[in-house]
Amino acid sequence: MEEKQSEVKLFGTWASGYCTRVVLALKAKGIPYRYIEEDLKNKSELFLRYNPVHKKVPLLLHNGRPVSESLIILEYIDEYWNHSPKILPDDPYKRAKVRFWADFYDRKLKEGTVAIMTSRGKEKEKAIEGFLELLKVFEEGIAKDFPEKLTFSNSQPLDFLDIIVGSSACNYEAYNEAVAVVVDPKRNPLFFQWMTALKECPLMKESLPPHDKLVAKMKSFQSRSV
Repeated sequence: MEEKQSEVKLFGTWASGYCTRVVLALKAKGIPYRYIEEDLKNKSELFLRYNPVHKKVPLLLHNGRPVSESLIILEYIDEYWNHSPKILPDDPYKRAKVRFWADFYDRKLKEGTVAIMTSRGKEKEKAIEGFLELLKVFEEGIAKDFPEKLTFSNSQPLDFLDIIVGSSACNYEAYNEAVAVVVDPKRNPLFFQWMTALKECPLMKESLPPHDKLVAKMKSFQSRSV
């Protein structure tokens, strides 16, 4: 089979949710791969040779051909290894909806968490307020377009949105401890319910970074940024 003949390498960093996405997708599809931890302060010659323009992780190397950007990598994985379980839905409209909310999550919520980490005082309060407003929009949108997420079971296969959101949002306890409490079950019960269920998924459990190590990483980043 072609899967056995494929050589798959993943360049990443342990704390990156973007890299965790690719790990989850490869595991979900049952694709063997070699993980290479990249030092972003001293990038390897091999990494730069295959990624001279983007120069960021994750980088998927498939039979010597590089693919960059986590969302693009996930789609590539699902299209090239098109066996079940499928990550993206077959229906074009549902696929468009998935891409819309994945993009919303990355552009609004992911960037919002960084804004909170890199601000102080009133500016930080404003950043948190803005984030919570966007989280509410996201929560309501997912409930409307993908109500099945509200009853996610850890026996279900992970799909595109589970991977995109869970790879970072399932670390909410580390973020709450290191930066600020932004995910609260009383304020966002539907989102919290989804993330709680995702955290119990075996693939998610084994792929997320260690809590204490991630807390230390977040605190270090925050101290250098404010």
